[in-house]
Amino acid sequence: ANPDRNLLKFLSALGVGFEIASSNELSRLLRLNVPSEFIISGNPIKAPEFIRYAYKSGIKQFVIDSPDEIDKLVRFAPGSGVIVRIVTDNSESSWPLTEKFGLPPDEAANLLSTAKSSGLVPKGVTFHVGSQCTGFLSWTKALQQASLVWSIAETNGIKLQVLNLGGGFPANHEMGVPSVEDIMNHILGCVDGLFPGSISLSVEPGRALVADAGTLITTVIGTAIRDGKNWMYLDSGVFNGLMESIGGINYQFHPVSTPVSLETEKWILAGPSCDSFDVIAREITLPRLQVGDKILICPAGAYTSSYASNFNGMKIPSVVLV
Repeated sequence: ANPDRNLLKFLSALGVGFEIASSNELSRLLRLNVPSEFIISGNPIKAPEFIRYAYKSGIKQFVIDSPDEIDKLVRFAPGSGVIVRIVTDNSESSWPLTEKFGLPPDEAANLLSTAKSSGLVPKGVTFHVGSQCTGFLSWTKALQQASLVWSIAETNGIKLQVLNLGGGFPANHEMGVPSVEDIMNHILGCVDGLFPGSISLSVEPGRALVADAGTLITTVIGTAIRDGKNWMYLDSGVFNGLMESIGGINYQFHPVSTPVSLETEKWILAGPSCDSFDVIAREITLPRLQVGDKILICPAGAYTSSYASNFNGMKIPSVVLV
């Protein structure tokens, strides 16, 4: 969610673990001397090169959701533990993650049996309710589905141990977002009623850990009126920091040092690239700012620098810790 080296060092010193999806993320953590037992791999479909590297580095547990993945693990990470990912409701999330990964409960349980017969060690179940999930029902449904896999696996002679809640915990991108504490209390209540007390519970809070801690400082580089609509252009856009603005994640925009009495208008905010896709937000209420004025965009501590590119040669925002 945020790959800044100093932030990773800070979190590691607190004893926080990390979930990775690539060799690049793994090498970044190993260079910071993060122990392999504090690193998990959550990507259901992995390149063989990554599996080899992770296994050699001491990671012995992987997520699966397809027979092909079992074949790769048998070849490149023999004897590893496996956690199956199930598909679940994402209707309460701003950024759904349902189509690409996950299996229905019965198929997930069958895959665990196949993994066991192939020499791998079935460990548990994981899911993802979608990024920026602001409701509770999605968690309830997901835990019920995971419990069903747990029961079928036990019937098949497989005793599971790990329940990975995945991500989805929201940041304050909008008013009325439930707190992590409230969500966790709801989850723990469901877990107590659905699973044995001996399970190992893990979670990948990502956005909820870092988003609200970050603010993106942008600069107005131009304004225009097109077809009667006000356009304001910033030095940060979709491609170099605000990719999530196109997928349902809302941001708050705060002008810096603007007189309170200044009249406001509706604006379309666009980034600096030559691509017409680079539109950050529409119908945003702001005063008529001048070139060089600053706007604070928040929360921006998650999926800004990690999503950013140098498209059109534009700079990726630098990170300053205070």
